[in-house]
Amino acid sequence: MKTIDQASFAGKNVLIRVDFNVPLDENYKITDDNRIAAALPTIKKILADGGAVILMSHLGRPKDGPTEKYSLKHLIPHLSDLLGQEVQFANDCIGQEAIDKAKELEPGEVLLLENLRFYKQEEKGDVEFAKKLAALGNVYVNDAFGTAHRAHASTSVIAQFFPDAKYFGYVMASELENAEKVLNNAAKPFTAIMGGSKVSDKIQLIEKLLDKVDNLIIGGGMAYTFAKADGGNIGTSLVEMDKLELAKNLQQKAKDKGVKLFLPVDNVVADKFANDAQTKIAKTGEIDDNWMGLDIGPETIKLFSEVIENSKTILWNGPMGVFEMESFLVGTKAIAEAVVKATDNGAFSLIGGGDSAAAVSKFGLTERVSYVSTGGGALLEYMEGKELPGVKAIND
Repeated sequence: MKTIDQASFAGKNVLIRVDFNVPLDENYKITDDNRIAAALPTIKKILADGGAVILMSHLGRPKDGPTEKYSLKHLIPHLSDLLGQEVQFANDCIGQEAIDKAKELEPGEVLLLENLRFYKQEEKGDVEFAKKLAALGNVYVNDAFGTAHRAHASTSVIAQFFPDAKYFGYVMASELENAEKVLNNAAKPFTAIMGGSKVSDKIQLIEKLLDKVDNLIIGGGMAYTFAKADGGNIGTSLVEMDKLELAKNLQQKAKDKGVKLFLPVDNVVADKFANDAQTKIAKTGEIDDNWMGLDIGPETIKLFSEVIENSKTILWNGPMGVFEMESFLVGTKAIAEAVVKATDNGAFSLIGGGDSAAAVSKFGLTERVSYVSTGGGALLEYMEGKELPGVKAIND
């Protein structure tokens, strides 16, 4: 793996693709800076070597060019604080201002370019656009795992302009090492916890994992598709009617491969999708007609927690319920705590980005698990066995 540890960056202008796609409130203040914090070691290593750093990132999904709420300039004060030095800003990611500011950079200085997605060419993987970005530096570092599954101009196309000067940053290297550890070097028993709303989103990953895991726990909205497939009554719970056969097949495959499949045995159900709904506990497959399942129940928490606490490797992707609402976060929180307990007992735990990462962060448990991925979609695709364009571009 070609990482930044294999090079010295003294006197170089280093273009780093970072993932600064962070949430901002209505006053443009950052509400979660995990992705920025994750990139700091890479930036600091290059500065310590005597290199200058040019940061490029996207933020949000701007539709029609420059948009105030998606401007990366809002990140400058916090980024400057974190680095302990002034960060310069270019109001465009290409064009004369970016060229001039990049050229004038002294060793140890940092320049942040404006949002790459203000140009449609970024997401289209346009070669000319990538060439203009490449002209700003003489070394390319990809440290944006969250976008590694996209063949965008700044994440994969640009690498061709740096045939002998392209590297993975520390975030990318850690993500790949930890994913590999779970995929190919997992200590047994290995338990995968799959949550979230749809079976269809996780089908390829589940099929891949059935060859690797000892236990597969399924919770969240997708569990009701399994309950329905088993002939149960699920009321108005989330269901994918076109995936019932698939749910049955997955249960059979797990059985054939000797994988223990754990589904909820009880659920917290509500009379409406709201925090102030009336709630009660219902056994799986016995949910009344106008009620919906929004969290796993106490018996399920006990069952799942026991499996998790006796595991040596844990992969968790997807919440157990609507954890954003106070009334339905108990299940997800209990699973997070079980993962922490297992980790304390020596297990390796990988939290698969997205909602799972948001959940452990919400419960203040990020530091208590082995590794929290910064890229939900990218990690899923990597674990499904797909080649990530951002990874291939550095390896080629």
